[in-house]
Amino acid sequence: MAVLKEINLTIEAGEMVAIIGTSGSGKSTLMNIMGCLDRPSKGDYLFNGRDTATMDGNELARLRREHFGFIFQRYHLLPDLSAAGNVEIPAIYAGRDRRARRARSEELLQRLGLDNRLNYRPGQLSGGQQQRVSIARALMNGGHVILADEPTGALDSRSGQDMLELLEELHAEGHTVVIVTHDPQVAAHAQRIIEISDGEIISDSRTQEAKPNQDHTRKPADAAQRASRSWITDWSRFFEAARMALLAMASHRLRTFLTMLGIIIGIASVVSVVALGEGSHQRILKDISSIGTNTIEIFPGRDFGDERSGRIETLVPGDADALKQQEYVDSVTPKVSANGSLRYRNLSLSGSIQGVGEQYFRVRGYELDMGRFFDEKAARDVAQEVVIDNNTRKKLFANEANPIGKVILLGKVPAKVVGVTKKKTSGFGNNENLNVWVPYTTAMWRISGQPYLGSINVRVSDTVDTDAAEQGIIKLMTQRHGRKDFFTLNTDAIRQTIEQTTATMRLLISAIALISLVVGGIGVMNIMLVSVTERTREIGVRMAVGARRGDIMRQFLVEAVLVCLCGGILGVLLALGVGVVFSWTGSSFSMVYSTASIIAAFACSTLVGVAFGYLPAKNASHLDPVEALARE
Repeated sequence: MAVLKEINLTIEAGEMVAIIGTSGSGKSTLMNIMGCLDRPSKGDYLFNGRDTATMDGNELARLRREHFGFIFQRYHLLPDLSAAGNVEIPAIYAGRDRRARRARSEELLQRLGLDNRLNYRPGQLSGGQQQRVSIARALMNGGHVILADEPTGALDSRSGQDMLELLEELHAEGHTVVIVTHDPQVAAHAQRIIEISDGEIISDSRTQEAKPNQDHTRKPADAAQRASRSWITDWSRFFEAARMALLAMASHRLRTFLTMLGIIIGIASVVSVVALGEGSHQRILKDISSIGTNTIEIFPGRDFGDERSGRIETLVPGDADALKQQEYVDSVTPKVSANGSLRYRNLSLSGSIQGVGEQYFRVRGYELDMGRFFDEKAARDVAQEVVIDNNTRKKLFANEANPIGKVILLGKVPAKVVGVTKKKTSGFGNNENLNVWVPYTTAMWRISGQPYLGSINVRVSDTVDTDAAEQGIIKLMTQRHGRKDFFTLNTDAIRQTIEQTTATMRLLISAIALISLVVGGIGVMNIMLVSVTERTREIGVRMAVGARRGDIMRQFLVEAVLVCLCGGILGVLLALGVGVVFSWTGSSFSMVYSTASIIAAFACSTLVGVAFGYLPAKNASHLDPVEALARE
C-alpha cells in the first residue's frame, strides 16, 4: 500500500513550514523521508541538490548528524543519561572534542532555561523540560533544518505556547523549520502551510512572505580534513562507546551480573583447573624426586620377578667403582638391603637395614636434620656407623632430644648413630617405614654376609639425557660381565609417563571447563540479543541524531566485550579465592597459578565477547531507524 502518492514538494532554506493533516494522512512518513530516517520506495528526494537515493547508510547518517535536528513528540531522550549527556550525543558521533561539546551542551540548555537542570535525568524533568532538552539536542551540531513532529502534542497549553515561541525564535535566527501537526492553531505559526490527506498534498499556501532564500547548510569537511583527524575521532568514538556501555551496564546491574555469571564460572573453572593441574604436576614431580631424580637402578636378573636373580652374584662393588668413572654419571651408590631388628636399650623394633655408599644420600636426595653422613673412609674401614631416618629417631629415641653418638643394635651388630635425616614426604611407598643406613661394606661383611650387591643406583648428570646414559650403563655392564645378566629401571621414564598422564587428564578437565566458558558465551549472546530488542528505540534515537551503523555496532560489541572482561576479572578473583580456601583445608599440595593462564583467561573472555557479541551488535546496527523509533 502506498502511503504517499504523487508528492511534489520543494522547501527552501530559511522557511518555516507546517505540514498538517489528520492521523494516517502520511505527514509523519513525509517528515521521516525528509529527515532521511526512511527512504521512498520510488521517486527522488534531493537535499541541497543531491539525490539521497545514491547515498549509503553512513552518508545518510552524516546528513542527519550535520544538517538535521529532530524534535520528537515523545521526546526520545535516553533515560540513562543526564540532560547535558542527551544533548551531547550528536556531537559525540560528529567526533567533537569532549570539552567543546560539553560547553556547547551547557550553553544551549542555559539558553533554553535549563541551566539548573543540567545533571537531571529525563525521569526527573517535566514534559516541557524534556522537550527543551530535545530542542537543545537538535541544535547541538547546528540543526540547520529542524524537523518537529507534533512538538506540542504531549504538552499542556502553556508549555505548548512556549515551544512554538522557541521554534519561531529558531526560524528568526535562520533555521529551516518543518512542523508536522494536526492542529491548525499550531500550523498558523508557520509561513507556509501544506495540507496532506490520504498521502496527497491537497493545498500549499503561504500565510506570510518567505525570507530571502539562504543556504544555511553547512559545507562538509573535505576528505583531507577528515583524514587528518580520523584516528583521533576513531579513538574518541571507541572511548565514548566504552563509556556508554558502562553506563548501560550500571543501569541494569542485575541483568549485567547474570550475563557475566556464565563467564565468571567458565573463567574460574579454567584458571582453577590449570592451577590445580599444575599443583598436582609439581607435587608428583616432587614425589618422584623423593625417590631420586634422573636415577637409573641396576638389578640382577632379567626383570622383576626373575626367580634366578637371587642366584646371580655378579653385581659387585667394582661395578659401582667403574660407573663412577663415567662422565655422564653424577653419583653412584652400591646397595645391600636386609630386614632386621633395631634395638635401643629395652626397646626393639623391626626395620629396614640398608647398606649403601657415601653418595647414596645425594642420589636419593636426602637432607640432614642433625649429625653427619658417613664418608668413603667409613666404607673402606667397614665402620659400624649408622644414619637413621626421622621415623626411627621418633620410635627409638622418643624420650631423648639428641640421638647422635648413641649405640643401637642392628640385629646383633652394634652401630653408633652419626646422623639423622629430615622427614621426606612422598606419595610413593609407606612414609612410616623405619629405615637405617650403614656403609655397604658393613652390611655385606658384618650383617648379611653376602659378597655381592643387591642393586646399584646411578644418578645421571642433569645435562645428560637419561635414555642415552642408560644405554651407556648397559654397554659398560655387559662388557664387564661378559653377558647381560642384569636389568635397569629408569625412573625418568616413570616421570615422563606420569607427566603424560597428568597432562592428558589436565587437558580433559580443561576441555570440560572450556565447555562451561562456551555456555557462558552463549548466555552473553542471548542476553545481548534480548538487550538489542529492549533497546530498539534507543538505537533508533542514536541513528536519528547521526550514529553510523559502525557506531551502533561498536557500542554493542564493546558492551559485550566489557561484560566478558569484567566476568573474566571476577572469574580470576573467584579462582584465586578457591585457591585460598583450598589451602585452608590443609591439603598436602596447593594450587599453582601461572601468569600465562590468567592472561589466557582474559584473552578467552575477550574472544568470547567478540565472538558472541558480534551477532547482536550486527543486528543492532542493521535496524531501520524509523522502525526502531516506532517500537515501544
